[in-house]
Amino acid sequence: MFWLLFLLFVAVPTVELALLVKIGQTVGLLPTVALVLGTGALGAWLARRQGLGVLGTVRTELAAGRMPASALGDGILILFAAAVLLTPGVLTDVVGFLCLVPAVRGGLKRWLWNRFQTKLQRGEAQVIIDVRDYRTAPDGEGGDRPPSPPRALPPGGPES
Repeated sequence: MFWLLFLLFVAVPTVELALLVKIGQTVGLLPTVALVLGTGALGAWLARRQGLGVLGTVRTELAAGRMPASALGDGILILFAAAVLLTPGVLTDVVGFLCLVPAVRGGLKRWLWNRFQTKLQRGEAQVIIDVRDYRTAPDGEGGDRPPSPPRALPPGGPES
């Protein structure tokens, strides 16, 4: 955990600063500032556009009575992309723009899902569900029934 925080708060900003200085030396101050502001603005616009598309997909899936697991994963990655795109720097912009590419997002979702499954199987992560937070039916319509047992998800994730 220490190394992750070190990477996040020390290494990444140091690399970003070095890249910006190098770009500034190569093309000049104003083009470098324009690059940083331009990629931030473009990234915010793209993330907003894709985020609204995902929101529409989530609404459609919920209206059809389906769990929008894939769309929610897209939404999380688009939110992450927006955050890193608004951070000044070239390296974070590359990561952010990659997260906005649907094919890259799909691969990231699969990788994260498989990593989560592996951690669950090794006992390194756990999901805690309190049955008191759920009802099997509205009150008065069999609400005293015990909840159905949890079901295992397929190895490929919820979409499989």
